[in-house]
Amino acid sequence: MPALDLSEFEWKTVLRKLTIDDFQELIALQELCFPGMAVWDIAQIESQIANFPEGQLCIEIDGQLAATSSSLMLLYDPDMAWYDWKKVADDGYIRNHNPKGDTLYGIEIMVHPDFRGMKLARRLYEARKEICRQKNLRRIIIGGRIPGYSEHADKLTAREYVDQVFDKKLYDPVLTAQIANGFFLQGLISNYFPTDTHSKGYATFLEWKNLDYLPKSKRRVAHTIEPIRLAVVQYEMRQISGFEDFARQCEFFIDTASEYHSDFVVFPELFTTQLLSCTSVTRPGHAARHLAEYTPQYLDLLTELAVKYDINIIGGSQFVIENETLYNISYLFRRDGTLGKQYKIHITPSERKWWGVSPGDRVEVFDTDCGRVAILICYDIEFPELVRIAAQKGAQIIFVPFNTDTRHGYLRIRHCALARCVENHVYVAVSGCTGNLPFVENSDIHYAQSAIFTPADAEFARDAIAAECNANIETMIIHDVDLEQVRRHKLGGSVQNWNDRRRDLYKVVYKEDGEDREV
Repeated sequence: MPALDLSEFEWKTVLRKLTIDDFQELIALQELCFPGMAVWDIAQIESQIANFPEGQLCIEIDGQLAATSSSLMLLYDPDMAWYDWKKVADDGYIRNHNPKGDTLYGIEIMVHPDFRGMKLARRLYEARKEICRQKNLRRIIIGGRIPGYSEHADKLTAREYVDQVFDKKLYDPVLTAQIANGFFLQGLISNYFPTDTHSKGYATFLEWKNLDYLPKSKRRVAHTIEPIRLAVVQYEMRQISGFEDFARQCEFFIDTASEYHSDFVVFPELFTTQLLSCTSVTRPGHAARHLAEYTPQYLDLLTELAVKYDINIIGGSQFVIENETLYNISYLFRRDGTLGKQYKIHITPSERKWWGVSPGDRVEVFDTDCGRVAILICYDIEFPELVRIAAQKGAQIIFVPFNTDTRHGYLRIRHCALARCVENHVYVAVSGCTGNLPFVENSDIHYAQSAIFTPADAEFARDAIAAECNANIETMIIHDVDLEQVRRHKLGGSVQNWNDRRRDLYKVVYKEDGEDREV
């Protein structure tokens, strides 16, 4: 079979500014989200876009308007009638938008019913927060509906209902999401939207404070830190009954990583061999090719979960057949629905003997919303030239899905990963499998201690280990890494391995696109 066209699996999720061409879809969305309530007219939308275009946002999935957000900037006045959205938002025209304001006022967020449960509201709240950081605003203020209140109004006052939502005793489709996105209650507003029967006219007065606010600065030029949150899975191999069991185990880890607001979640090399436990194929070479038949399902599953849970997924690796050749490929599933792939470049003797895997021939570096990253599969991290190439191309985080059967094999991965951090001033995250798969040839036992490694210097962890799992149990570690810190370390660390290379004596030369290139 030819190489799979990854564009067929992509969701094409785009966060962008709203345009007037979106008006008809916007109105249809508003009618779905707020049935029975008055919708925007075209003059209001034209005015919003004209006065504050960067504050009118939408998320488009495969060409369909899936979610929208509208806002404006104001100077904070404690005596302002924040309870009256029509006054604060100029009845939706936002002609009172103040480019020199210190407060972002959120007018509305809408998510299409077909796309709920995919954390699209979180993406829009994060986009609002980024506006605050870039424009150095003090806060976001919103008046939030409480549409679940109508079901409890005969037993609870609005205050009692809100208290129970904050205490997690009740769930509200709007307020619960706002709490999860860092908003705090400042008050309760009656007659906010008298026609909002689901909220009984009530709304919450909520505030999010920008901790990056600089009182003496008119604009925030750059972040002093750039924290990226990594979730690294130590995955237990166990017998399963079918693809649904595999999907359920994957979604558990992805959901959990997302709840911690992780930017990346990393799975191990060939964790998909778990699927061989539910087949009758036993001969290793045949089994590997049988496993490759699951690739379309695997791609569909992790693409959907990356978008649904708003997280970038390093999808371990999977056997793939391209033009009758078997490869071991790791896929990057970005949270915007796009994909990338990295072939394993160095094939171990056992992979060659048991499965007949062929090597790839290119080090890819991927652009993501959290900077440039690379993926090197297991054995590849043991070859320093590859990380040199990745670092030359701008990678600051190297993800290493691995799969080892013994402690000795794991230690080769660990020690080489630590060395690559020192040599190239990068972070390396390694993710492996534990557990056993009886009767699955060449994937029967597993040993792992997944970890996140750093350069070895004063500003990093004492032993250059940012976080690590206990060995050989199923778990996950979550840790923040700072890209600005490694950038500074590369320029001025105690030792500067990258800058002090003796390129007059040696250099790394590699072939790419038919040309010789050097690091």
